Amino acid sequence: MINIKKDTNTFYIGEQDKKDAEIHYVPTGKDKIIVDHTFVSDSLRGQGVGEALVKRIVEFAREEGKKIIPTCSFVKGKIERNKNYHDVLAK
Repeated sequence: MINIKKDTNTFYIGEQDKKDAEIHYVPTGKDKIIVDHTFVSDSLRGQGVGEALVKRIVEFAREEGKKIIPTCSFVKGKIERNKNYHDVLAK
């Protein structure tokens, strides 16, 4: 089980001052967030961590009633390829 923590505009794995992986977003307007950055350290690559972070940001968007504008190419690809995430993709 991956322990994903929340900080200001970020979900991350690791410690607040030493993140091993993170996904960052910027609130825009009252109903959208721009997901602009994803990082996974070399030590966690290939373990599904990036995908878990995308899943968490999608859950967060649903909880908050927000749509995602993915400017991060990794996030954009994951959301576009997973039909279950299309409900939170900004049109």
